[in-house]
Amino acid sequence: MVMITKTFSELTTDELYEILRVRNEVFVVEQECMYLDLDNKDQNAVHLFTTENNVITAYLRILEKGQTFDEISIGRVLVTKEGRGKGHAKTLMIKAIDHVFNTLGETSIRISAQEYLLEFYASLGFKKVSDSYLEDDIPHIEMLLTM
Repeated sequence: MVMITKTFSELTTDELYEILRVRNEVFVVEQECMYLDLDNKDQNAVHLFTTENNVITAYLRILEKGQTFDEISIGRVLVTKEGRGKGHAKTLMIKAIDHVFNTLGETSIRISAQEYLLEFYASLGFKKVSDSYLEDDIPHIEMLLTM
């Protein structure tokens, strides 16, 4: 497994294509969720992903303050079918948290987590800070991690 951290401008055309492909594969096709993935937030995001044999197996993006929440946020967290069960999500989230706290110098991260992943994010230190709500017809919960 190779872990890659890049800004939007550092992504190659092939990497960007693969990121968009796997996001659509997981969120639109697998989860049968019709939504506009291209939301004009990628250009200012930090993109973290893992690859095996040059194929993305896990991905997330870190969004600046004010793009989704007042705090920095992590979103579009996914693991492809091929990457599941290997700990990629936890490894990637730990790297993202480290990047936010130690590289960017921030002290909090807010996420909009799919409700069924509450325990996963809680295991990383995130605390539930909202009631359940629907986002794209999927139950979500806001969670906050502070340093």
